[in-house]
Amino acid sequence: MGSSSGTGVRSVPPPTASAIAGWYEGADLADAFAVTLPGRGPHDLAALAERSLRNPAPWFGVAMRLRDAAVRPFGVRTSRQIRDHLRSRDADRIDFSPVLSRSQQEIVLGEDDRHLDFRLSLMLTARPDGREDLTATTIVRCHGLLGRGYLAAIMAGHVLVVRLALRQASRD
Repeated sequence: MGSSSGTGVRSVPPPTASAIAGWYEGADLADAFAVTLPGRGPHDLAALAERSLRNPAPWFGVAMRLRDAAVRPFGVRTSRQIRDHLRSRDADRIDFSPVLSRSQQEIVLGEDDRHLDFRLSLMLTARPDGREDLTATTIVRCHGLLGRGYLAAIMAGHVLVVRLALRQASRD
């Protein structure tokens, strides 16, 4: 079922303490989901990020191949092109997402592209009971019709992927 904590993934307001809070205003997408992690903190955020983002469900690979085939004619970089570019620069990344900043409490991934700019924050927050919440906040700013069309096309999948990633991170 995901977390042994009994607390599932839930929609939450984007956290004001996030490093990407300055992106909230004027965003075409601003959402956040959180899960309470099992056991007491502190948890290793880097390990949680890797666990949740590096090995997605098999259907996600199929979805990404479909996405890549659909965007290639529009000049949008494929996930393989992004991954290969980051590898060649030996850039800090999780799968094909560049890491923009890291701290013990927050990892920010993101990319600026011609169709849209996105940021994903994974943030740990201490709870009064000694446990921690892991919050995933996504911010997207679209550039023109291509960006808005792309966002509309992936929106349902985005919510599912984020919720599943948090559920995966919260497993013991």
